[in-house]
Amino acid sequence: MIRLQERSVSARQLESLKLRRELSSDGALPHYPQAAEPKQEKNASPDRIRRRGYQSYSWRASRFPRFSAKTNIRESVRYCGAARRAAHGFARYTARVNPASGKRLIAMVHVRALPGTPRAAATVTEVCDIARREAHQLIDAGFDAILIENMHDAPYLSGAVGPEIVAAMTAVGCAIRRDIKAPLGVQVLAAANREALAVALACGADFVRVENFAFAHVADEGLMPTAAAGPLLRYRRQIGAEHVRIFADVKKKHSSHAITADIDLAEAARAAEFFGADGVIVTGSATGRAVDPDDIAAARSAVDLPIWLGSGVSAGNVGDLWAAADGF
Repeated sequence: MIRLQERSVSARQLESLKLRRELSSDGALPHYPQAAEPKQEKNASPDRIRRRGYQSYSWRASRFPRFSAKTNIRESVRYCGAARRAAHGFARYTARVNPASGKRLIAMVHVRALPGTPRAAATVTEVCDIARREAHQLIDAGFDAILIENMHDAPYLSGAVGPEIVAAMTAVGCAIRRDIKAPLGVQVLAAANREALAVALACGADFVRVENFAFAHVADEGLMPTAAAGPLLRYRRQIGAEHVRIFADVKKKHSSHAITADIDLAEAARAAEFFGADGVIVTGSATGRAVDPDDIAAARSAVDLPIWLGSGVSAGNVGDLWAAADGF
């Protein structure tokens, strides 16, 4: 996932990531025969189209060559995707996440410090407004989905958070969902997987990012002694959230995996698949550090699930990583 580290997106970040509308040399929009024009309201203005949740073919297809030139992606025609009406139904979204139909970019919104945490300085309303603005900037820049995370709540609690965090994250998710119909995900640190699932259900999100789904490990928050898969999937059934997809980190960053040193990444990925994950996330050793290509290959060889890269993806290296994974 590509992370937003600052309070707002800088002009330089937008310039490096934004997928702009672009005309061909003769002034006409590029034509890709496999894409069909979506139905739109008669005489609808571009602003109204965006508000109503449409992604016009001409806008999406024409902006992609600019992005491909910036990132050395040669398959711009293949990966630009067919036109569609935007929908947050995740079944429709995950059907498109495979090498045949294209790759997807998930942008991370780091929510401001939430009530009761050491760095809290803003009201919940202010936190929601900042997150909503950042989400808009990222979607306008061309990202396909948003993932919200309570990054600034450090130092994190291990495995559970209070109701004030759940309430605030739900408020943030609802604020974004009201304006943005792209797929939305939730992660609650650290390893507060049940809470993330509850937030996702309440705000209409589509997926959660889950830590310690299979196997134990030692994180910087402490020991994560129990695999989350069994309790989490039962809880998902209990609250009626089976439409919410689970993307599971394997051999996650900022952690020691000495207690599972005899289990390689491929076996960890197979365990996540066996336990019912909808996708696996491979990371570098820390936030901002790129994934080892050998780890991506190991996960790819082990499972049939979508492979996501969960750290160190940037405009500078996404071209080199593009063929290896299903999403970033």
